[in-house]
Amino acid sequence: MPASVVPPSHDYDHGTAPAGRLPAVVLMAGSCLPVLGAVLLAPVLPRMQDHFADVPGSAALVPVVLTVPALSLALLAPFAGMIVDRLGRKRLLIIATVLYALFGTAPLWLDSLHAILVSRVLVGVAEAAIMTACTTLIGDYYSGALRDRYLALQTMCASASATLFFVLGGVLGAADWRAPFWLYAVGLLLAPVMARTLPTPLPAKRDDAAAALPRSPFPVSRMAGICLLTVFGAVVFYTVPVEMAYLLDDLGTDSTSAIGAVTAVASAATVLGSVLFTRFTPDRRPRLPALLALCAAGFLMMGLADSLPLLIAGAVVNCVGTGLLLPSLVTRAMSLLDYADRGRGMGLWTAAFFLGEFLCPLVLLAGKGPAGGLAPAVALLGVTAGGLAAALLLAARRPAPAGSPESAQQ
Repeated sequence: MPASVVPPSHDYDHGTAPAGRLPAVVLMAGSCLPVLGAVLLAPVLPRMQDHFADVPGSAALVPVVLTVPALSLALLAPFAGMIVDRLGRKRLLIIATVLYALFGTAPLWLDSLHAILVSRVLVGVAEAAIMTACTTLIGDYYSGALRDRYLALQTMCASASATLFFVLGGVLGAADWRAPFWLYAVGLLLAPVMARTLPTPLPAKRDDAAAALPRSPFPVSRMAGICLLTVFGAVVFYTVPVEMAYLLDDLGTDSTSAIGAVTAVASAATVLGSVLFTRFTPDRRPRLPALLALCAAGFLMMGLADSLPLLIAGAVVNCVGTGLLLPSLVTRAMSLLDYADRGRGMGLWTAAFFLGEFLCPLVLLAGKGPAGGLAPAVALLGVTAGGLAAALLLAARRPAPAGSPESAQQ
């Protein structure tokens, strides 16, 4: 049988959905843990900077305390994915959640900035395992429209929790810069719940016809295409939350309450996009070129904005687009993977996403010089997103060989 008509084995994967909604709630909670690490400490960085002012290089090292878990996660998620496939999803998730709590709370007792940095690297290691295992288990437990709905819900929960964690970090940080680290202890509460409520996933049973077919090889080229798009998609996704305060400052708005309100509105728009994704049937969902074009339109509005209302409107348009874009990418990646390869594939996808998160501020920083400022750099990113949308649209209109990266992007 020609390769182009051999049905992939995941077509026969009907999931092993556990009873009730509690397992899904637990997986959503686990998926929020890496988000906590990304935003929790942002409000206390100035106070932390003052505490370690006498440490050589602290001006550069203190901001790295916030960002290094994302870099660690991006570098290690592919290895976490391979371990997930070998050690088992549930077991690794529980172990990683306990380690997350231990490493995350370590700065409460550490007096050395360099030791704190090491603990943050280890937090990223645990986050890589947690995020990969949670996403893989969603793929194991659920299938079809239900799987897509939970993957979209994962994006929605991450966006909503980012705002909540930012506020909690600011409230706790008002007492002491170390206080926000106590929130990492939630891992010790969550791990026993995971052990009790999450069933051990099993490969879906295949019928006789499917069992007679050879197992599909790992889709290297197609996953490479999706992962490259995901790196760019993550840069697009994080631009608004990372750069909004600076864009508002350029327009003369430096009130922390105003910045918080605008950030909350943008976060709500991302949630709206994720909710909209669940309302589309698979055959009627907007394609990636349309979603990238929507994100690009938002960036152009933001980059050209000369007033606060236009900047907010552009952010809302962009964030609705990103709320649709991320679930589209992860569901597309998931659809390529068999049970045996799902951990490895989701590890690669997770690495791509968090690499994009780490690169986001660097990309905008690199674009500020040539573009002439942050707002023009955002507009330039919008032009790039629009160009990529056009390229994908052209690629979709011409036939692509089966298994090629182009076919993975359509």
